[in-house]
Amino acid sequence: MAVYGFLVLISIPGSLCAQQEYETARREMLAEVEEMVADTRSYTGIEALDKKVVQAVAAAPRHEFVPPSLRALAYLNNALPIGEGQTISQPYIVALMTHLLGVDENMTVLEIGTGSGYQAAVLAALVRHVYTIEIIESLGKRAEDTLVRLGYDNVTVKIGDGYIGWEEHAPFDAIIVTAAPEEVPQPLIDQLKTGARMVVPVGPQHGYQSLQVLEKQQTGEITVTDILPVGFVPFVKGDSQKISP
Repeated sequence: MAVYGFLVLISIPGSLCAQQEYETARREMLAEVEEMVADTRSYTGIEALDKKVVQAVAAAPRHEFVPPSLRALAYLNNALPIGEGQTISQPYIVALMTHLLGVDENMTVLEIGTGSGYQAAVLAALVRHVYTIEIIESLGKRAEDTLVRLGYDNVTVKIGDGYIGWEEHAPFDAIIVTAAPEEVPQPLIDQLKTGARMVVPVGPQHGYQSLQVLEKQQTGEITVTDILPVGFVPFVKGDSQKISP
């Protein structure tokens, strides 16, 4: 009796292969982020990230927030260009800043500098609502489209001047700034709740920048803690009369 062998070829959809590759890359990215947390603890004083922050970073599909040509690089622990001279922040920095905010599910957060929308997506998994402002209209609209498409229904995007904050929804339980002002805008300090935190990089574009945590005390006094040196794109103050609402 002759025995015949058959080779069965199984076709795996390209999208499924890509998703599996993204999952592997995401796990590797998270491992690198946690290594960096350990390596920088002498600066930050942080031994490990809050587990909920790690889960939020793990859940955010970073490849959806970068240009299609860069999706293969989306889960590298690096900043990447997103157009208009702006970048999507390094995952380590996103995770660190989110951890430093100390947010919970009952909080309303203001983000200045929507950029790609990635930081807002991470925060959306942790808080009640994220209000985020982007001064560059093309970036803000693209981020809004991405967030809506992915089902982030607790994020509201505004095209506007982040320097003046968002008085309509103030005061905020936390504020995060993803571009570096040379001095922290007073309107943002005013819109921070008593007892709340702001995480912001401060310093000139081509000089020393420090990631800072500002806390508003019961007396109204602002205490500042320097965390570590960073390099962010500059904070752009716009003409609020010329920016779309």
